[in-house]
Amino acid sequence: MKDIEITESIKYVGADDKTLDLFESQYIIPNGISYNSYIIHDKKIVIMDTIDKRKTDEWMENIEKELNGKSPEYLVISHLEPDHAANIKLLSDKYPQMKLVGNKLTFNMLPQFFDIDLTDKKVVVSEGDVIDIGEHKLQFFMAPMVHWPEVMVTYEQTEKVLFTADGFGKFGALDADEDWTCEARRYYFNICR
Repeated sequence: MKDIEITESIKYVGADDKTLDLFESQYIIPNGISYNSYIIHDKKIVIMDTIDKRKTDEWMENIEKELNGKSPEYLVISHLEPDHAANIKLLSDKYPQMKLVGNKLTFNMLPQFFDIDLTDKKVVVSEGDVIDIGEHKLQFFMAPMVHWPEVMVTYEQTEKVLFTADGFGKFGALDADEDWTCEARRYYFNICR
């Protein structure tokens, strides 16, 4: 992974996948796809989403390198679709003290995908709720049906960064040399509407 710094304290830890021909088994992706995940460094460390199982090993290497021996306090679950959430159980098992942050629908749906004991692990957030992690404050907004019912976005108030789940996404790996607008439009019409 090449180092991608969103801000001094927010780092990209996702992975590109250029071996997949069809996204969700139906959308042609000649320039691949990126699975986006981030770490926010503060008094409490937060991981924003996991990624697809196709790139688990690379993602875990990125996570471990970025954590540098530290442990995350929270995993924010923006969306339960596998390209965002395939590694929730893996990460939860690796960091058993880590809390899972999601909304009511997230935790209603989670048992359909993973067998995780949520006792003392879940943090349920609602519209407008804020989690203070030190200098950064994460505020949550529900975005149902963009494009599953449990989707939420997270606004980091201090550095003004919006983590959008599938909203504002595009097809293509991060290093793809392509028309950004065209691929973003195609993604919106097929995934977000």
